Amino acid sequence: MISQTERHQFILSKLSKESFVNVLELCKELDVSSVTIRKDLKLLEDKSLLFRTHGGATINNPYTIDRPVNEKEKLQSGEKMRIGATAAQLITDNDSIIIASGTTVLALAKNMPPKMNVTVITASLPVATELNKHADVEIMQLGGIIRKSSSSVTGPYAQKILTDFFCSKLFLGVDGIDLEFGLTTTSVMEAHLNRQMIDVSQKVIVLSDSTKFGKRGFGRICGLEEVDRIITDKGISEHMVNQLESRGIEVTIV
Repeated sequence: MISQTERHQFILSKLSKESFVNVLELCKELDVSSVTIRKDLKLLEDKSLLFRTHGGATINNPYTIDRPVNEKEKLQSGEKMRIGATAAQLITDNDSIIIASGTTVLALAKNMPPKMNVTVITASLPVATELNKHADVEIMQLGGIIRKSSSSVTGPYAQKILTDFFCSKLFLGVDGIDLEFGLTTTSVMEAHLNRQMIDVSQKVIVLSDSTKFGKRGFGRICGLEEVDRIITDKGISEHMVNQLESRGIEVTIV
């Protein structure tokens, strides 16, 4: 029978390749019980070698924390600009779109062509400020309670305004993307507003750098079945890409 040390080496090796392991899959691959695997994962977590999650374990800390927008803008800035540039190519003349909030969707705004007839609804003050430089972009700034950490609007008034519109595309930034829990953010009020944005959009396009995968924020936005496309960077694991594509999500890697 395979030893505990060999099991631990197998688990850690699999994690380094896929970033996530499933208890039931490990049971089959190692021919041991789920009780044994769960004990193994507990021991490895006690040594700070992984983080246990529902049904498995991940190499990344699955819990997100709220950070000020000026701090988040410095994280993975190159990846975010490439993601934003790719997303900008999906916008066409006379489009009516929603740009949510966050530093990755701000990168989209910074990459939008200066001469394009587009109507943009946004919750983000930085996005509105950036697009205000473009003479041909019509901006609908949502009103409500300003969430200072993200410099964006939240609350029931912003949600109510959205019920009067329908847009072709929603460009959504998130704090976490989990295969089971779906899309999340650190704010419940922002999650509710994002949910309303999804309801009034024909297509949902998530802009996320690869550090957000396998993580969960406090507020759940929606399940992955609501997502049409995800644009991310090369840091995403092959396992995650396969899982997302098996759910019918188009994954673009930049």
